[in-house]
Amino acid sequence: MAGVLMILFINVISSFLMLGFDFTADKRYTISDASLQFVEQLNEPMELTVYLDGDIPVGFKRLAATAEYVSNRYHRISKGNFSIKFEIPGQGLGDSSKAILYDSLQQIGIHPANVTSQQQSQSQRKETLVFPGAVLSSANGQVGIDFLEGQNNMAGQDALVNAEAQMEYKITRAIKILQRTEPPVVGYLLGNGEVLDLRVYDLIENVLKKEYGFGLINIDSLPFIPQQFDILMVNRPSIPFGEQQKLKLDQYIMNGGKVIWALDNVYASLDSLQKSNGSFLAFDMGLQLDDLLFKYGVRINRDLVQDLESDQVPSIVGNMGNQPQIQLLPWPYAPLVGDPAYHPISRNLDKVLTAFPQSIDTVSSNGVTKSILLSGSAYGRKLSTPALVEWKPVKTEGDLKNFNEKNIPIAVLLEGTFVSAYKNRMAPKEQIEVEAKAGVKFKESSLEPNQMIVVADGDIFTNPISESDGPLDMGSNRYTRITYGNKEFLKNILFYLSDGEELLFARAKNFQLRLLDKEKLGSEQSFWRLFNLLAPLLLPVLCLTMVRFNRKRKYSGSIVQQA
Repeated sequence: MAGVLMILFINVISSFLMLGFDFTADKRYTISDASLQFVEQLNEPMELTVYLDGDIPVGFKRLAATAEYVSNRYHRISKGNFSIKFEIPGQGLGDSSKAILYDSLQQIGIHPANVTSQQQSQSQRKETLVFPGAVLSSANGQVGIDFLEGQNNMAGQDALVNAEAQMEYKITRAIKILQRTEPPVVGYLLGNGEVLDLRVYDLIENVLKKEYGFGLINIDSLPFIPQQFDILMVNRPSIPFGEQQKLKLDQYIMNGGKVIWALDNVYASLDSLQKSNGSFLAFDMGLQLDDLLFKYGVRINRDLVQDLESDQVPSIVGNMGNQPQIQLLPWPYAPLVGDPAYHPISRNLDKVLTAFPQSIDTVSSNGVTKSILLSGSAYGRKLSTPALVEWKPVKTEGDLKNFNEKNIPIAVLLEGTFVSAYKNRMAPKEQIEVEAKAGVKFKESSLEPNQMIVVADGDIFTNPISESDGPLDMGSNRYTRITYGNKEFLKNILFYLSDGEELLFARAKNFQLRLLDKEKLGSEQSFWRLFNLLAPLLLPVLCLTMVRFNRKRKYSGSIVQQA
C-alpha cells in the first residue's frame, strides 16, 4: 500500500513540476530555453488547429505527434493559454465548401501534398491528400504554418524528419508573429534600377506584406533613409550608386539599420542568353559599392560561379528532321546552394536556387564576425569576367575535371560594430554641410552591434513568370515547376534580423533518421512477430516464477533452522 501511495505522490508532483529526462542522442524531446522563456510570458489565449488527423500515412502521424508534444508542453508552460486541436480538412462539408476551405488554407500558406503509399498487397497504391500544416489563431488574427515549407525537394522520409526537427521553431515563430503589436518595417530601396515588377510579386505580396510593415524608399527623394525602417532591402540594382546615395546607406547602417544586399556585380541573365544566338558576354555592372562592402568586411568578386549540382533548363540535344530535340539538362550557371556551416538561418533547409551567382570573399574588419550562409557543392568553379556565356551543358570528362573548387561562398552574414566607409574621408566643412542637409549628426561607427546579409546573386529573391499562370513561387523552375528553399531562406533572414534571433536557434535541431534493415526485417520477420507475441505473455510468468522460487528458498530455509 505504501508503494502505491508513493507512486501516486511522485506522479502528482511531476505533473506540476513538469519533470522529465531526454535520453535521446539528438535531444528530440528537449525544448530550447529561449522558447520556454518566451512561451511562459504568453498572456493571451491561442489555439493551434492541426490538419493531420484521420487515415494518413505513418510519417505524417509522427509529424502530428511531434506537434502535439510541443503544444502540450506549451500548454503547461503558458498556464493553459496555448491549446491544440486536430481536424480532418473538409470533413462533413460538401464539395463546394470543401473547395473553398482548401483554397483558404492555400491562401494562408498551407499547401496540400498528394501522398502515394504502398498497400500490404504490394500491388496496389493508395493516394491520400494531406495538408501538412496548421493554423494558429488568437484575438489578433491567424497565421498559417506549413510544416514542409523549405523541404519540398528532399526525400520523403528526410523531409518529414527535418519537419519534426523544426516543429518547435515554426510554432514559436507563429506565436511571435501573432504577438507583435507593431510588426518590424521593411523598406524596399528604389532609385538605382532595382526590380519592381512581377518578378518580385511573391517577395512583396506573399512575404513582406503578410508578416511585416512594408514601404518603398526612393533614395534620391529623401535627405536620409528614415530609421523607422528596421530592415532595408537592396534588391538587384542595375545602375551605379553615387557618393551621396552611398553616404545615405552608410549612415542608415551606422544608426542601427539592417540591410539585405542581393547584388549582381556581373551582368548575366537567362533571358539575355535566350534572346542571343546561344552565347553572350558577361561583363562588370559597375555598381560602385565595393568600397562600402569592403569596409564592412566582404567583397563580391567579378566572376561567375558554376556548379555541377544545379537546376535544369531545356537544352537542344539534337535534331530530328527539321525539329530540334529539347531535353531538360543540368545548367551549371544555376547552382543549387546550401549551408556548409549549419547556421540556424539555413540549417535543415532545402537547396536554394541561384542564377549566375558570383563568389564572395570575407576580408578583415575589426569587430565584425562573418558566417557563411550559402555556398556551392564540392564540384564548382569560378569563371573570371568578362566571360563568354554559352548555352551548352556539361558533357565531357574534361569539363568535369575543371569543377574542382569546394564550397564557393554565395551568401554571408556580417555581425558586429561596423565602421563608416566615410570615416576620415570628409573635410570638416563638408561634414557640416552633410549634417545640415540630412538633419542628423554624422556617425563614424555603429554604436551598438548591427547585422547585415550580403548575397552575391540578384535573382535569389525574384520569381519566374509563366505565360499561363502568371507569377510563380520564388525560387521555382518555370519548366519543371520544382520549388526550392528560397522563400524559407528569406523568411528566416527577415526573422533573424528583426526580432527573432534567439528563437531562430531552435532551427539548429537535427534529428537522425534511424531506419530498420529491410533485408533483416524480411528474413527474420517470423521470429520477431513470434517474439513480440510471446514476450509480453512470458515476461509476467517468468517474474512470478522467480518471485515464488525466491520466497520458497527464503522461507524453507527458515523452517529448517527452526526445526
